[in-house]
Amino acid sequence: MKLVRFHFLIFLFFYLFIYIIFINIIYIQNWTRFLMKLNNETVSIELKNGTIVHGTITGVDISMNTHLKTVKLTVKGKNPVTLDHLSVRGNNIRYYILPDSLNLETLLVEETPRVKPKKPTAGILHYLTVAAIVFIHRLYVQLDYYLVFNAFILIPGKPLGRGRGRGRGRGRGRGH
Repeated sequence: MKLVRFHFLIFLFFYLFIYIIFINIIYIQNWTRFLMKLNNETVSIELKNGTIVHGTITGVDISMNTHLKTVKLTVKGKNPVTLDHLSVRGNNIRYYILPDSLNLETLLVEETPRVKPKKPTAGILHYLTVAAIVFIHRLYVQLDYYLVFNAFILIPGKPLGRGRGRGRGRGRGRGH
């Protein structure tokens, strides 16, 4: 009974972990789509190392890499530097400081409504659930196999796993 509870907990944690990752991916993609609409807007970007970048956005890609023109780059503790163009890698960005005059309502509205598929198809969560069930089943079979053979008891009707592998060879011989 305790073994079943243990397997259920493993399954539950595995499923929640995958679900959290899936939700975070959707959340991040929505914000990058919002940032992609900020072309020709003047923004300030603070990087993770404390550098402030102030410039006009020429483009943002799906990885949140931001391309700017007429840039004023202020490294922490140093004098500002003016540049014509600058690209900032997405994972180095801490946050964007948007201008107050920006109309967020028009940018946050999705222009194209998402079309639902006509036929019900299995989504990624279905496949992840099946993968989790297969993982738990294999774990149960292997653990049961381990417990049965370490106790030197063979219980009829119990699954025995996938066999004992390819063996360990026959030694190096004695030269006979």
